[in-house]
Amino acid sequence: MKMTNSTKLTILALTATIGVALAATAAAPIPPASPKTGVTYATDIKPILDQSCVKCHSGDKPKARLKLDTLEGVLKGSKDGKIITVGDSANSFVVKCITNTADDHDSWMPPLHNKANIGPLTAGQIGLIRAWIDQGAK
Repeated sequence: MKMTNSTKLTILALTATIGVALAATAAAPIPPASPKTGVTYATDIKPILDQSCVKCHSGDKPKARLKLDTLEGVLKGSKDGKIITVGDSANSFVVKCITNTADDHDSWMPPLHNKANIGPLTAGQIGLIRAWIDQGAK
């Protein structure tokens, strides 16, 4: 099958657009930890996870065997291991996932195109999660 110049230009433009979008996403700075003190799972973090994560990460068959509907589940981690490094949010896998800085784009959460149409976490939500981890993840 022979492609026309118009088809080739369209493919090239789409490829460039996708590349620019990925580069912009990867280059975005990670929001800083919130200055709020006394951040807890029950009060501050669970509402964020309930809104953006537990649809896929709870129940009998949670994705990646990661349950985010309880503090115990978050601290246990996934089938691949722990997702938080208590006291070090910048190096916690969950922060890399929610900021789309994880090397594996399949780990970006929520997925860019998900069936539930859940959007990315806000800078404020990410800041609270970072503060919670830095403050001991309690």
